[in-house]
Amino acid sequence: MYDNKFLPKLSQNLLEVLEDNEFYDITIEVGHDPHVKIFRAHMRDDGAMTHIKLPNILPEIFQMILRYIYGGRLSLEEYDTSDIIKILIASSELNLQELITHLQLFLIETKKDWMEQNFNLIYETSFENNSFSKLQNFCTELMSKEPEKIFNSIDFISISENCLISLIQHDNFQMSDIQVWEHVLKWGIAQNPDLSLDLSSYSKDDFNTLKNTLQQIIPLIKFYNLTPSEFADKVYPYKKIIPKELRDKLIRDFIIQPSNKPESKTISKEISPESIDSRIITFQHVELISKWIDKLKTTDKVKNLYEFKLILRGSRDGFSSHKFHEICDNKPYTITIIKVKDSNEILGGYNPLTWNSESGYVTTKGSFIFSFKNKENIEDYVLSHVKNEKFATYNHTDYGPSFGYDLILYGNNGYDESYCSSHIRTYANLIRETNNYFSVEEYEIFQIMKE
Repeated sequence: MYDNKFLPKLSQNLLEVLEDNEFYDITIEVGHDPHVKIFRAHMRDDGAMTHIKLPNILPEIFQMILRYIYGGRLSLEEYDTSDIIKILIASSELNLQELITHLQLFLIETKKDWMEQNFNLIYETSFENNSFSKLQNFCTELMSKEPEKIFNSIDFISISENCLISLIQHDNFQMSDIQVWEHVLKWGIAQNPDLSLDLSSYSKDDFNTLKNTLQQIIPLIKFYNLTPSEFADKVYPYKKIIPKELRDKLIRDFIIQPSNKPESKTISKEISPESIDSRIITFQHVELISKWIDKLKTTDKVKNLYEFKLILRGSRDGFSSHKFHEICDNKPYTITIIKVKDSNEILGGYNPLTWNSESGYVTTKGSFIFSFKNKENIEDYVLSHVKNEKFATYNHTDYGPSFGYDLILYGNNGYDESYCSSHIRTYANLIRETNNYFSVEEYEIFQIMKE
């Protein structure tokens, strides 16, 4: 207790050392041209001079951090919230763990309203750095419980596509589907400044521009939860931006045959065992996969026994990546089923978004992969949900359907260089016990008839 009275004096003395430019053994070059500033500090005891460069930190931010390092002083109430975010990012670069925790707690406890209004900045900042777990939890909880605050934030139109997809796909997301559609349109139009808010002025190119912007998001909209009037008033005017197959089905169900639409606003196409067009899986597999899609336990009763529509079969259409992309690109809600050559293994994966021929990873929380040791024993399976959603699926013209690093179809002669990596993992569980290459004896891709 008595020792504490010396701390303020010690802190002041250390700050005076900081201000002393005569005796120093470290020079720190902060910022980048044309805003470079040189700081001098005394931190060594061996008399050697050291020069450090920190180009990613602003000089004024580094000055604040130096006062914390020397004197343990950082009066956050004096700073703008945006500066506190910059201090947090700089603290991470300098690995100041105690300060990182303190800054996150301060923001959450005192700047909650500001962070809600500037959600995109907080989201992008927090998920770019694994050290910001408390801010990540703040974002996740807000997305789950109060998504309307994000949609109404001042920087909503600036959020990334990945952020918007994560928001819509969140397990506990609570917002009416027509509101989601309206906000998605608002976001899509805002990404293209040349697009007008007046739909009557749209040209064919304008519709194509908006369609391309929203191609990964539209498959996530639960159109079948809308009422006929909501569809007619809010969706039908934008029919040209909806993929043709989905558009034709929506028009048929909502406009041509509206009387067939259930009052519950839910449509699932039930199937019989005889209707499974597969050489690899059985009706029992379809039941189990349907439960996985709906996030049910294996003991739960099936809610939606989805129709599995065969769109590609290797033995019929070929085993090339070119043919895969030709047939399957731009089709959402697909199940890939793979029969491993010279084995009884069945591998597979679910992609709720679309495949495409552009190189790169795609973000989604809804994908999963799985394996069965053999076709006959349906209970001997491994189910693995995505854990690093930013690398959930991979698109490339030279690759077949690929899920992160965990299930890759690649190669010639039946995808003969396919593999499941155990070293770099995107999904929670290993679905195969070996990293060895395998070839594909047969594979099938189904599009499920899902809302």
